[in-house]
Amino acid sequence: MHKALKVAAVISAALWITACGKAEDAAQAQQQQPPSPVGVMTIEAVSQAITVELPGRSRAFLEAEVRPQVSGIVTKRAFTEGSEVAQGQSLYQIDSATYKAALVSAEADLARANAALGSAKAKAARYAKLVTTNAVSKQDFDETEAAYKEAQAAVTVAKAAINTANINLEYTEVKAPISGRIGKSSVTAGALVTANQAATLATIQQLDPINIDIVQSSAQLLRLKANLRSGQLLKSDNAKVTLMLEDGSIYEHEGTLQFAEVNVDESTGSVTLRAEFPNPNGTLLPGMYVRAQLNAGQDPQAILVPQRAITRNSKGQAVAMLVDKDSNAEMRVVKTAEVIGSQWRIVDGLAVGDKLIVEGLQKIRPGAPVSAQVLTADQPQK
Repeated sequence: MHKALKVAAVISAALWITACGKAEDAAQAQQQQPPSPVGVMTIEAVSQAITVELPGRSRAFLEAEVRPQVSGIVTKRAFTEGSEVAQGQSLYQIDSATYKAALVSAEADLARANAALGSAKAKAARYAKLVTTNAVSKQDFDETEAAYKEAQAAVTVAKAAINTANINLEYTEVKAPISGRIGKSSVTAGALVTANQAATLATIQQLDPINIDIVQSSAQLLRLKANLRSGQLLKSDNAKVTLMLEDGSIYEHEGTLQFAEVNVDESTGSVTLRAEFPNPNGTLLPGMYVRAQLNAGQDPQAILVPQRAITRNSKGQAVAMLVDKDSNAEMRVVKTAEVIGSQWRIVDGLAVGDKLIVEGLQKIRPGAPVSAQVLTADQPQK
């Protein structure tokens, strides 16, 4: 038994010595490993306009719902669905027979009132002379004056009735309240409509220019304001906005930011911004989904690095490989902001003058010796 223990101890010692020897050999091999060639760029700070990309929906610049203001039977529709209409253009005709009759009746009432007014006026004038000679009583004179004034009021009422009848007759022709593109009609000739009904006859939308409602999270807005206050970003006077359409193409016209909503939507935690775009060809239609790019400020000391130079570690953190002072590879955790073209904007982890490894990342590991070759802007990527 004692001899078996000695044998086991000897074997363990031999295995430990062998492992140590292999580790020393590996370390020596690493030290003797030739430096790996890598392409590097020297970090520089540049002034860079910072843009943000936000989702949005197009909205008509003006929208009017066409409703009847008098009741009656529709006798004619005078437009083509989906066409452009001008303000004041006739859209529907409502049967006007009863409204013409009401106008004739109101005109007759005015004639009757004018006749009564003439009689009352003449009588009041006679009584005004007779009362001075006591030929009529003061009471009779007062009653005559009151009748004259009532006749004057009756004429005014009759004139108002004529005005109302004219308005109602004019409303039998339903006209376009604005210029724009009209949608489908909800009624046809022969349909009964009522004054100020809830259902619309049609909807007109002005699409040139057109509005884009852009949604920005309140948290993103707070970060932007904090960066402006701290001086990390400088406020930009450029309020121009560009659009990316649903098919990935860039809209040919630039828009202008008009205003930002003062309230935060409680259900989404977002703020709505509105931009106005020219739309001469009718490319943008109401309800269309777009992505808007707008200027969020100016970074006077922006650090921009190629996207291919930034990788992720096992924790999901963005990391960059640098060349340290001993010409060895150094891994450093960085903080990225937005993508600008094919580059990341780095807000933490890199400093001006650092040598960032851009090419040859797959051949190196932290601590390995490297042979740095400075890349130029026109050097082709590998």
